[in-house]
Amino acid sequence: MDDERVRRAIEAVWRIESARLVAGLARLVRDVGLAEDLAQDALVAALERWPLDGIPDRPGAWLAATARRRAIDRLRREGRGLEKVEDLGRARARGADDPLAGADAALDDDVGDDLLRLVFITCHPALSPEARVALTLRLLGGLTTQEIARAFLTSEATVAQRVVRAKRTLAGVPFVVPRGPERDARLRSVLEVVYLIFNEGYAATGGADWTRPALCEEALRLGRVLAGLAPEEPEVHGLVALMELQASRLRARTGPRGEPVLLLDQDRGRWDHLLIRRGLEALARAERLGGGLGFYALQAAIAACHARAPEAARTDWGRIAALYGLLARVAPSPVIELNRAVAVGMADGPAAGLALLDALAATGALDGYHLLPAARGDLLDKLGRRDEARAEFARAAALARNDREREVLAARARGG
Repeated sequence: MDDERVRRAIEAVWRIESARLVAGLARLVRDVGLAEDLAQDALVAALERWPLDGIPDRPGAWLAATARRRAIDRLRREGRGLEKVEDLGRARARGADDPLAGADAALDDDVGDDLLRLVFITCHPALSPEARVALTLRLLGGLTTQEIARAFLTSEATVAQRVVRAKRTLAGVPFVVPRGPERDARLRSVLEVVYLIFNEGYAATGGADWTRPALCEEALRLGRVLAGLAPEEPEVHGLVALMELQASRLRARTGPRGEPVLLLDQDRGRWDHLLIRRGLEALARAERLGGGLGFYALQAAIAACHARAPEAARTDWGRIAALYGLLARVAPSPVIELNRAVAVGMADGPAAGLALLDALAATGALDGYHLLPAARGDLLDKLGRRDEARAEFARAAALARNDREREVLAARARGG
């Protein structure tokens, strides 16, 4: 059998099955690090056996059965979890006629609950935001250390250290879904992690690429899984709606040479209308569940205003400004105030927006944030104050960390 075809098949199966596999194993062995090790052992076994034996009819079940056998052997060697070992042995015996059936069925039990537990574990507040992102992409996204490092423009060693430390920190954490106020707090952490992954893909903070669509796709996949696991949580649907609507513009956000294309200049014919429809449906679900004023649902409602406008000139900027006002009350933030000022500038004229930006700049809350001088430069330019505008664009370019964004701002500073 063609080794390259088998390798690609294994990679595809792993990306689909790894989260489910790790989640089920973690329920059994009560150790996320050990669960990942066992899953990786099964992956190595597949790399060794499938080129010789062929790809199994049920590759996911093959991985599950292999990992389960190794879990039993590991627990027996270490002399711990004897009751669990006996349960696993009985599960294997029940599938004696079909050695995969017992293992696969056992891992299928409560698979939704297992995945939800794993989501809550990887986003535990005891971990730093960077560690949560790395562990979530590793265990739930099935990404390699190299892929995560490349996506976030950091070294493999740094990512590996974050993952190792995270698993060490979680060694004594109960593998359960928290309840009550703790569950609400943890869910916020989960949503923050998924949205952080999406944002880094949608507008990369550094490096040579303006967008990293693969990260957006990964965040969307995680968000959709989470919506299936927690269908009654309105903010989950709000986040999915926001990501679907934002992702619908990805193809139009870059030009032929990878240069940024700003929202008002985008070819709306290149927007993905399937994603727009999905996003609007998810927003409607969030609103039906009473979450229309949630942090993510309000942002999704803003994105929906853009999605519904057939052309930039017909955008309802008054509604967008009002939605930013609501958002500022739900989650006060200088960045939200900056966005509200831009919307006011579009709805009520550049002078009104500039007044709000000047007041915001006076607070010092966004010192060092490149989008503040960029927004001031744009409004000053619309007011005909060209020299002041160019100075602001130059300041924004000096602060920008993304190469593509810096080039656009520098061009505007030169009057281009």
